[in-house]
Amino acid sequence: MAGKFGVPPEGERIRSLVEERLKQAMTENGAKITVDWRGEQKHLHVISMPVDMLYFNPDTHRIRAQRTLDPKRNRILEESPWSEAAQTYLHDLLRRRPSNPNQTDPEYTALQDELDDFGQKEPGIISPDGILVDGNTRCAALRDLGIPDIRVGVLPADTSRRDINNVELALQLRRDQRREYSYINRLIAIEDELKAGRREEDVARDWNIKRSTLLQDRWVYQLINDAIERSTTESGTALRFVDFEEQQEKLRELQRDHAKLAKTDPDAAEQLKESRLALVLLNYPKTTVRLAEANFHSRYLDERLPDELRPAAQESTAVSIPGLTGVAIPDATSAVKTVRALTDTLLQAKAAAQSGSEHEPAATKADALIKTARKTFDVAVKLAGTNAELRKRQIAVPERLTDAAEHVRQCASEFAEAKSKRALDEDAFDDALLTLKASLARLAKQAGRTFSSPGDGVAWLLEATREN
Repeated sequence: MAGKFGVPPEGERIRSLVEERLKQAMTENGAKITVDWRGEQKHLHVISMPVDMLYFNPDTHRIRAQRTLDPKRNRILEESPWSEAAQTYLHDLLRRRPSNPNQTDPEYTALQDELDDFGQKEPGIISPDGILVDGNTRCAALRDLGIPDIRVGVLPADTSRRDINNVELALQLRRDQRREYSYINRLIAIEDELKAGRREEDVARDWNIKRSTLLQDRWVYQLINDAIERSTTESGTALRFVDFEEQQEKLRELQRDHAKLAKTDPDAAEQLKESRLALVLLNYPKTTVRLAEANFHSRYLDERLPDELRPAAQESTAVSIPGLTGVAIPDATSAVKTVRALTDTLLQAKAAAQSGSEHEPAATKADALIKTARKTFDVAVKLAGTNAELRKRQIAVPERLTDAAEHVRQCASEFAEAKSKRALDEDAFDDALLTLKASLARLAKQAGRTFSSPGDGVAWLLEATREN
């Protein structure tokens, strides 16, 4: 959240105009909008306000992750949220695509077209001081179109910062005509709710997700925070939330596979996590990221890493437990530390490569390192893919036979039932057996050429299909 919120500079003047227009709306018994307010439904009168007089909400979850795109402008936003520079930054972000803030959001363009053609359909919502609680994007679009006024409902006079956030989230959860939050902004919104003291069960219900899904998303959110912290370079540059905006499916799958493996082999689970995070950083597709298993680094990468990417020798050390004198436990194994060290190198290189002209030499060097890593990983994932395909072929034949056996077992059960009901088509059954015989004969022919010393199963197949 912004560091200093308070009342906007023009707050008193806005409040005076709002009160005047609310009196008129009450007299005319004008339009109202319903919101969830402190545990109950509240009907707010709708008035018209000048778009240039209102303030974009510095706390809005719609662009929370995107704020980190420009650290300098974000710092201004945190320190002086009502300043012209901060409000201009919010206006710019509201126009942009969540997954790529360098592009105009197509949904924003569509909203502009709709407002231009049909006018404003749904009112926004403001605080009495003129802070936009709902309708930040609509207000930005109206300003860009040159339309002077926006219709808004007005929250009660005692509205707090917490009320503003609660109403915004409640309206988002309705998901009627509103853009849904982007993936990362939704994670941030959920985490903010939990930090405010709400129970996981209640938050999950509000967002219409299972508690298990919420826990999965919290794990991913912590992974992203950890990755951002680990990416911080000596010059202070770091990755941003927005850099993970399009990685939802990859990170969710990573969480599932990590949790499953961690039950039996925590060290292997950590190695899998680090290798897959590295592949995510290098922008591999989900099907490729999936190829990185626990042994990916040791089996496919280690011997191919160039010197500039090779981690220094890592050793496991003992960690003391606070309050227990003389008791220590080992930290991560050397294998985990090695994989993690490589991922740290890639995290910092990616952060430096994205830092821009301010750190040009470092950015150029980091970009070259990322390209080198990509070439090395290309070879590794190709080998991992080949091995995965081979394993798939190796288990395909036995699985086919197992499936066939299940069908035969089911057939035996249905045969008995059909016979008891005198519903068995004996001719069709006999024809099907001949088809099965021919198929087994073809399989036996292949098996006979393959096995010089057949096992019991193959020996049975050869005997059963031998022509008298």
